[in-house]
Amino acid sequence: MEFKADKLRSQLARLKPAMQKLPLEANRKRQNMLGELMAKARQNEVNMQSHAFPNFEGLWITPRDERRGGVILYLHGGGYVTGGLDYAKGFGSCLCHEFGCRVFCCAYRLAPEHPFPAALDDALEAYRYLLSKGYQRITLCGESAGGGLCYSLCLRLRELSLPRPCAVVAISPWVDMTCSGPSYEENRDIDPTLTTEFIKYCVRCYTDEPENPNASPLFADLEGLPPSLIFAGSDELVRSDAESLHEKLRQAGNVSNLVVTQDRWHGYLLYPLKENQKDYRNISQFLNKYMDRENKLRWVRLDNAAKIYPAARRHDWSNVFRLSATLTEPIDAELMQAALDVTVRRFPVLAARLRRGMFWYYLEQLSAAPKIQPEYSHPLARMDSREARQCAFRVIVYKNRVAVEFFHSLTDGNGGLVFLKTLLAQYLQEKYGLNIPAEEGVLGRLEEPSAAEMEDSFQKYAGPVTISRQGSDAWRFWGTPEAGQRLNVTCFKMDAKALLDKAHSYGVTMTVYLCAVMMQALLELQEEKEPDYKNRKPIKLQVPVNLRPLFPSRSLRNFALYTTPEIDPRLGQYTFREICQVIKCKFDTEVNAKQMSRLIATNVNTERLLPVRLLPLPLKNLAMKAVFNAVGERKSCLSLSNLGQVKLPEVMRPYVKRWDFILGVQATAPYNCGVISWQDTVYMNFIRDIKESELEYRFFRVLQSQGIPVTVESNQSP
Repeated sequence: MEFKADKLRSQLARLKPAMQKLPLEANRKRQNMLGELMAKARQNEVNMQSHAFPNFEGLWITPRDERRGGVILYLHGGGYVTGGLDYAKGFGSCLCHEFGCRVFCCAYRLAPEHPFPAALDDALEAYRYLLSKGYQRITLCGESAGGGLCYSLCLRLRELSLPRPCAVVAISPWVDMTCSGPSYEENRDIDPTLTTEFIKYCVRCYTDEPENPNASPLFADLEGLPPSLIFAGSDELVRSDAESLHEKLRQAGNVSNLVVTQDRWHGYLLYPLKENQKDYRNISQFLNKYMDRENKLRWVRLDNAAKIYPAARRHDWSNVFRLSATLTEPIDAELMQAALDVTVRRFPVLAARLRRGMFWYYLEQLSAAPKIQPEYSHPLARMDSREARQCAFRVIVYKNRVAVEFFHSLTDGNGGLVFLKTLLAQYLQEKYGLNIPAEEGVLGRLEEPSAAEMEDSFQKYAGPVTISRQGSDAWRFWGTPEAGQRLNVTCFKMDAKALLDKAHSYGVTMTVYLCAVMMQALLELQEEKEPDYKNRKPIKLQVPVNLRPLFPSRSLRNFALYTTPEIDPRLGQYTFREICQVIKCKFDTEVNAKQMSRLIATNVNTERLLPVRLLPLPLKNLAMKAVFNAVGERKSCLSLSNLGQVKLPEVMRPYVKRWDFILGVQATAPYNCGVISWQDTVYMNFIRDIKESELEYRFFRVLQSQGIPVTVESNQSP
């Protein structure tokens, strides 16, 4: 709702006498109520999240549609004696929505209970907090006393040699507590909101040294301050503060712009006036110049591993994987959407869409979070090119479960797990008011993304020596295709301790043990289907290796390669212990930094060749598809990927019942398998696009022979 300036002014003038007679506590309640009303008008456009400091309260306000990087630190007005968090969130919501950027409100301590320099100390602590979150582009904004506090803070930052803000937006700044400017007399009777008596009362409450430059920055040396945009009304009491401040800033060599609007009063920009749009455009242009241009979305080239996935995609297949968490209570989809709105800003290259360039595909950050979807009839429905161009991941809610499905060009399972953990943390924090720390793979939702998280680590850690990709083809088996691209999922639930104890009895890890069970099942299946041992082919598994423990990488993008253990059945029978040792030997010799750097170099060096770089994208796609068909899936029976034990901050654990990890099927083979552990249970999900469940049956039989108790679940109709 907007008002005409002349009509609102007359209403304010009528109310002025009554407002000035209110005692301090009544004034505080009135101001906080106004802020709550302002915030309510924008409650559907922004999200709010409190942050407590030892001495005061703070509040994050994030836009549903974030169009600008950086953050605004908002310091509210109120003469240093009124204005709490409820008041601050009113204009803070307006700033957030109008300019599409994050706002942090600092509800500093108030006088007379906490006189100078309490407000300045709290503003400094809020600024240090934003620096600790990685923000390099911080704009200060405040009105009245908050406008003066912006400049007091700049002086303190200069004194401490801390990074200065990128800009200051000051609305009716009160920077002269001696009240010496001519407007204090000229506008004494025409300002419809302020009186000289109230201002002097505020001075007495705040400080007994009104000429102190840290309380009255007009009297300070203003050299080296950030660019300023200052607004004032022609009829307000403190107009001369804004005019004198502007002149002193310019004389000190700073950039300063002053806007004095005729027939306006103190803090007029905080009121919903139809005539304010021009001033908001001025602020937007100012922020474009000194903070961050609007609609500046991040984009990155695909990492080395990601490049193959768009090229290898087929009309009936896309490389998509799913991570899901099942909570102890039904999920509030609306609240999960609000949590997603916040979380996607923390992951600019995961919350992205796939775009085509002339020479390579690239990822472009989404301007807004996608809408949460209902569950499909089966997981991992094909993501076609059109969907990936709009948004290359999905968030799906069904009863107690939230799932995220990623096109593999965005990230690998470990990066996806960080995203889902962080989304869950934001949801649980909003629903239950929990204070969830950034640990155990949960990132600070309101931190600035770091460059290290967005790097292509393959380029950084390629070794000096390559390795051959040659190898024999693996045995492939087939079945009756399911109609309508349906995917069948079978989950094996196993006791983690029983599995570990059994694995340790063979001297191997859980991953090696599960690979051995899978190889044994595949050996038996091939023996049944191919009685003549001379015609049998090698049994090979493609086992993803998370490279982050081997190299100092914090990348959230793809940073995994594969090791491929192999058993050749033509050499004779293998005991289960022999299978375990073959796989262990493969892991021991290949899963280390030196060997993996060779494999990275093999992939990266091809990409770096000048003829390859200059090849147009359609020709690159043809070449990469040919490579994928020749040395990709043909070299293994299926993938078995183990993400390991999920760890969460302690405060989150009681709310999470289960985790699942499901790989998509291969393009030319019917199976894949994902493993993840939570608390005392291992969840192993088989996925297939054929009707026959022979492999699951064989795997179950091997586990039984090993004495491993297992519970089997499936989405397949009986």
